[in-house]
This record gives sequence, structure tokens and C-alpha cells, in this order.
Amino acid sequence: MTRAKKKSVQYFTADTEAAIVEYNNSTSFSDKSKIYYDRIHPAFLKLTENIIHTFKFYYTEVDNIEDLQHEVITFLLSKIHLFDLSRGAKAYSYFGTIVKRYLIISNAKNYKKRVDKVPIDDLNDDERHSYLIDSDTSTHDKLNFFIAQYVDYCTTNIFKLFPKEIDAKIADAILELFRKREHITIFNKKALYIYIREIIDAKTPKITKIANMLYDIFKSNYSFYLEYGYVKF
Repeated sequence: MTRAKKKSVQYFTADTEAAIVEYNNSTSFSDKSKIYYDRIHPAFLKLTENIIHTFKFYYTEVDNIEDLQHEVITFLLSKIHLFDLSRGAKAYSYFGTIVKRYLIISNAKNYKKRVDKVPIDDLNDDERHSYLIDSDTSTHDKLNFFIAQYVDYCTTNIFKLFPKEIDAKIADAILELFRKREHITIFNKKALYIYIREIIDAKTPKITKIANMLYDIFKSNYSFYLEYGYVKF
């Protein structure tokens, strides 16, 4: 079977990458400004928007998504001079990784702030506890609830769980299956491996190793959840 070609990211094109190189090589403020606003900013805007919504980075101190995008893009601009095409890096992957890391750290920090503000009585009151499940909740709903919490935990802590960048990318590709679980109709193992390799170019043994590590996290915490009725990673 011929492997399907990966669709290109139309908003982040070869011209975007070339523009970033031109921007870094230019010494003229006016030229850099024109290059950025004409050829780079639209791609950064779409990149941040897609990542925020795809990974649901909604715990933020700012009032709306547009403000969050501006915050992230400002950070990207502070790192744009570090991009080096000669090292074989692709601009889309390079800046996408920066965006994810920034948002993971920011998301985790702001989520903790929100939890810390919850009154202690609320945390001890089972009837009002946000992560407790009623006894009559169906098995499917319980599993779906746990998976959502599991994906959120692994995404937020992905660089702690998988310090090596390639391992983190593979883990993120596997987690993407969980994020899109409602839309996946084929659960054949080989097909799922092909799907993962469409996201990240990695060999099967490496994917299997990371998948097993994720499974260990899932299995131990799901057993705890079934026994005690709440999630505790």
C-alpha cells in the first residue's frame, strides 16, 4: 500500500521560512518590519491559533485568545534570531515547538493558580468536587472523563515525562489519537502506527517504547480512578 502524502501546511509555506531567514539577515529596521508584517506575522498568527485550539490551551491570565496569541507571538519574536536553517531545522516545526513549550508552561502555571484559589471546603466536599463522578455515571462516560484528564495531564507534563525532544514529539503524536478519538473509526494497530508516522517520522520500535510508557501511566492511574472514584495523577 502506498503511503499517503502528508498535506502541506498552507499558511506556513517555504516563503514564510525564506522570509524568516531574510528577516534575520537584514540590518535595516524598515526592511525587517516590512518582511515581518507582510510575510511572517500571518503565519505566526495562524500557527498560534491552531496550536491553542488543537491542544486546548485555555488556562490563561489574559482576557481572550487574541491577547494570548499576541503574548505568544511576542515571545516568538524574541526567539526568531535563533532560527538557523543551516542546521536542517524546518521553520514550521521549530516555531511550533517553541509555541507548544511556552503554552504548556503557561497553561500549567495558570491552572495551578486557579486550583490554589479554590476554597479548601470545596476540595473536601465530594458533592461539589469537580473531578468526582456520580455513581450512576455510565462506564463509557467514566472512561471518556478519565481519558480527557489523562491527555491533559500528559500534555501539560510532556517534557517532564519525556525529557528528550524526539520522545516528547512521539508521545504527543500518540496523544493526538486520544484527542481525536471521537473521529477515529479504524482501530487496526497497523493503521494507527501509520497514522502516528504521518505526524512524526519515527521507527516502529521507538513508537512502541513510548506507547508502552504512556500505557503504564494510563493503567496505574485508571486503576486508582476506578477504585476511588476520582483522578489523582
